[in-house]
Amino acid sequence: MSVGNIPGWEKRSAEHQKQYKQFLQRADKNKTLKQLPGFHEEAFDKIDCLQCGNCCKNYSPRFKTTDIKRISKHLKMKEGDFIETYLRLDSDGDYVAKSAPCPFLGKDNYCSIYEERPGDCARYPYTNEDVFLKRPQLTQKNSTVCPIAHYVLEKLIASK
Repeated sequence: MSVGNIPGWEKRSAEHQKQYKQFLQRADKNKTLKQLPGFHEEAFDKIDCLQCGNCCKNYSPRFKTTDIKRISKHLKMKEGDFIETYLRLDSDGDYVAKSAPCPFLGKDNYCSIYEERPGDCARYPYTNEDVFLKRPQLTQKNSTVCPIAHYVLEKLIASK
């Protein structure tokens, strides 16, 4: 079985990057925003994130102050100890995981802090919100890592 339950999606995504860029530059914002929720739901119905886990293996979310407070409390750690153990500051001054894959990702692709996960994790890959259009470079990058982002872009382009 292919990662993300869509055989060959990685190759198609790589081949379609120019098409994705053009679509994201020219998309009818209102029409696209209306279509996103449906395609988002369809993608999550068809694709099992637990078969993939690429996001947790390749990216780190930002750990915002509220995330740090919530997760450290859940882990029964002092915030400073949580930061020292798991996080580092990136070039933007955001806290991110020290290591990849994410230290909370299990071998079975389950997240050990799923109910308390950072907001960025809960929102990823942003296929049901305006970030999808407002940050086209991020959307394109996500389409090479996440089969759901790829799927939604393909559906949007096919519906033009």
